Amino acid sequence: MNWIAERAQCFDASGIRKVFDLGAKLTDPINLSIGQPDFDVPEPARRAAVEAINGGRNGYSVTQGAAVLRDKLQARVDAAYAHEDRQTLVTSGTSGGLVLAMMVLVNPGDEVILFDPYFVMYDALARVVGAKVVHIDTYPDFRIDPERVAATVTPRTKLILLNSPANPTGAVADRETVRALAELAERHNIVLLSDEVYRDFCYDGPFVSPAEFNPRTLVVDGFSKSYAMPGWRLGFAHGPDEIIQQMTKLQQYTFVCAPHPLQWAAAAAMDLDTSEQIAAYRRKRDRIVEGLADCYELAAPHGAFYAFPKSPQGTGTEFVERAIADHKLLIIPGGVFSRHDTHFRISYAVSDAMIERGIEALRKLARSSKS
Repeated sequence: MNWIAERAQCFDASGIRKVFDLGAKLTDPINLSIGQPDFDVPEPARRAAVEAINGGRNGYSVTQGAAVLRDKLQARVDAAYAHEDRQTLVTSGTSGGLVLAMMVLVNPGDEVILFDPYFVMYDALARVVGAKVVHIDTYPDFRIDPERVAATVTPRTKLILLNSPANPTGAVADRETVRALAELAERHNIVLLSDEVYRDFCYDGPFVSPAEFNPRTLVVDGFSKSYAMPGWRLGFAHGPDEIIQQMTKLQQYTFVCAPHPLQWAAAAAMDLDTSEQIAAYRRKRDRIVEGLADCYELAAPHGAFYAFPKSPQGTGTEFVERAIADHKLLIIPGGVFSRHDTHFRISYAVSDAMIERGIEALRKLARSSKS
């Protein structure tokens, strides 16, 4: 009996989750696979969550988000952009925001432009809503060429998805590139969807949002990375009122609302200074580059907490299989994020000790690949 809808069969289970599940079965692995911070949720946010739970804020919030959080987000967005109709919506994680955006914006047959490599969810979600995915290759340095984007635009192009700082590469688009993309999207009446969940993790210059240049930009963001609360599933979106209204309406029939007591925690987190944690991750980035640059082809990451080296021999999948078998080193094959299976992803959102173990194992693997 053919019960399963076609949309569920157009993609496989996440390759990241497969490695994550494998790691749970290994004893003392070197786990550089999952992109979640190794520091804990800041204490004031934890305390606010407990107080909200004990204070009885355990029912539904309004769909658009509890006022304690949404009003704070709206004030920050208004101060940053001063757009007349830019509205905010609290979502069930950044991923929830992406789901709502894709479902609201993209019709079957519309074209969605992705930059390859890309976060695994982008391609899968675009296919779920029936889009034709147009991949723009950014190898070997993962820089976006706006002229190539312009040449790819057709009358069917509906959406361009930008992720900077990027997962899996750590690439950060410079100001000129972001501006060119924003102006291109505005000129052609294309939605520019900017995933900014790693915006705080910019190590070599200030973060630049395309919303600065194009008031029709739709932004998704969240609290998972900056405040170490990925399991709390708290995100937000901001953009033109006409889009946010439709996303809010769809959220009523899907996620209903983001977890209510945790919205109070997120509101408390917004007042906290995370510069110390960001500085620690800059040092982790520097150590990864220092430890691998002489034995791997590696475009130095400028943000997020990932590096995307090229496999020294064979495919990315073959290299990862060898890393797991020989060193219990958990990393992600590049083919999970790309049409090319030439690289692998490292997450350095781990302890310094784990990073050192990972560098040692990767250097051994590089030497054995050359012998």
